[in-house]
Amino acid sequence: MRLSLPLAALVAGVTALALVGCSTTASPGTSSEADGAITLYSGRDEVLVQPLIDMFEEQSGITVDVRYGNTAELGATLLEEGDRSPAQVFLAQDAGALGALSDAGLFATLPAETTNEVPAGFTSTDDTWVGVTGRARVIAYDAEKMSAAEVPTSVDAFTEPEWNGRLAIAPTNASFQAFVTAYRVLNGEDAADKWVAALAANNPVIFDNNRAILAAVNDGVVDAGLINHYYWYAQAAETGAENMRAQLSYPEAGDAGSIVNVTGAGVLKGAATDADALALVDFLVSPTAQQYFVDETFEYPLVAGIDAPAGLPTLDSLVNPDLDLADLESLADTQALLATHGLI
Repeated sequence: MRLSLPLAALVAGVTALALVGCSTTASPGTSSEADGAITLYSGRDEVLVQPLIDMFEEQSGITVDVRYGNTAELGATLLEEGDRSPAQVFLAQDAGALGALSDAGLFATLPAETTNEVPAGFTSTDDTWVGVTGRARVIAYDAEKMSAAEVPTSVDAFTEPEWNGRLAIAPTNASFQAFVTAYRVLNGEDAADKWVAALAANNPVIFDNNRAILAAVNDGVVDAGLINHYYWYAQAAETGAENMRAQLSYPEAGDAGSIVNVTGAGVLKGAATDADALALVDFLVSPTAQQYFVDETFEYPLVAGIDAPAGLPTLDSLVNPDLDLADLESLADTQALLATHGLI
């Protein structure tokens, strides 16, 4: 099986780091001190992030050069670049990518006053990255074809024969890969291998991203799909919830499909003493940015004093106490598992 580009790059990056070690020296072209400008690698979409960056630039006077891309691909790029990377801050779509970079020794330690803004369980255990927003994994289903009571309460059900060809997934998406990593952590490697193999054999309908999955369910193309919750709320805000054919079901608490993942940010080691880089991370967990995410993306805020979007279940009702997001760093192993069974 030929490895996908993100996986091949990630494996190559890890191998290179193992051979040469992880230097903490700033790259020749990257200042480790504040100079009024920073480079951000963003694994979140430009249409979402750029307005927030514009707000930060206006408030701080710091110029931000942003490189946008897929979280997994940018993570692989950072592993390849190592201490030569021009990036000073990485904003990622999921905890798995952040954990992989932290495990490779690429992140600086953040001040406790920064990481303490976010409750334990939604940020790193070693202060190498901080959670920014929460996103719950959900099942989008076609309410014209089934009732809420007919939707599986566990992702294990989707490997059963009655779901052959009816489920949509986005296996190259970072959130899906983080979910599979959680499955491995919670249920063990053998169980995860059997689940992925059975899912692949059950002819899932493959899409590139969560948005495309939701559209397919809403148009009656597929019966159900695995997505993050906020895509539905964003679409409902545009079209009206009463006009949504797709509805959401939350897997039972404790199921691997019910994880609450986070977006998050870390400062690269080469920028460990750069006050501008830290200022951007602090801004992301500020009330201003947290409210922006609530209003624009319907994600869960992670700092005190900011209310979650109306209609969402409480975070406490969704969090799996047996899962530490810091354990999602084995992204390369998940990608290898998906590639083994032909899903990427």
